[in-house]
Amino acid sequence: MINRSAEKRERQNSVRRMRNRAAKSTMRTAIKKFDAAVVANDKDTAASALALSLKLLDSTASKGIIHKNTASRKKSRLAARFNKLNEQAAVQA
Repeated sequence: MINRSAEKRERQNSVRRMRNRAAKSTMRTAIKKFDAAVVANDKDTAASALALSLKLLDSTASKGIIHKNTASRKKSRLAARFNKLNEQAAVQA
């Protein structure tokens, strides 16, 4: 027999786990859309997808869903890929 407090903690944990999972999934989807735009050499879509990805990375890190250094590392890598895309576009133009 489980104590009432343990039952409540399990309910809370379940709700938080699902909320965290949804936030992580949204973040990952935004990053994948950015990656797809970079592969397609679509600079405008990549710029908007980058902005959304950076915003979602910051919000998930601030909520403690991912570690702040993980968010920082991912943001740096995304920005580097975007800068590389811009450099390639400048060279081609």
